[in-house]
Amino acid sequence: QVQLVESGGGLVQAGGSLRLSCAASGPTFSNYPMAWFRQAPGKEREFVADITRGGALTSYADSVKGRFTVSRDNAKNTVYLQMSSLKLEDAAIYYCAATYGLGPRAKAAYWGQGTQVTVSS
Repeated sequence: QVQLVESGGGLVQAGGSLRLSCAASGPTFSNYPMAWFRQAPGKEREFVADITRGGALTSYADSVKGRFTVSRDNAKNTVYLQMSSLKLEDAAIYYCAATYGLGPRAKAAYWGQGTQVTVSS
């Protein structure tokens, strides 16, 4: 069993930065690839980024490529999402997930509760 708790969301001006964290409980964190998804009001949840179990490989949605960076620290059981040059359209609830695979269609084994990111003009 893995429990995921996101933090770091908040209100930021367009062009600003935020770093989200997702802390995992349980001894098996490093067994899972990890992913970030987001869901804006009235929209479906969408893939943002993911990272392999060891952290060597990452992938990103085109909409965030070059602006967001996903990383993980297996010693701290934590995955991060560094978000820069934030746009209004980045506003959403951000969720981390421990997944069974990689890519936007990977099935999630566990989900966090989400953290709200609001971007103001």
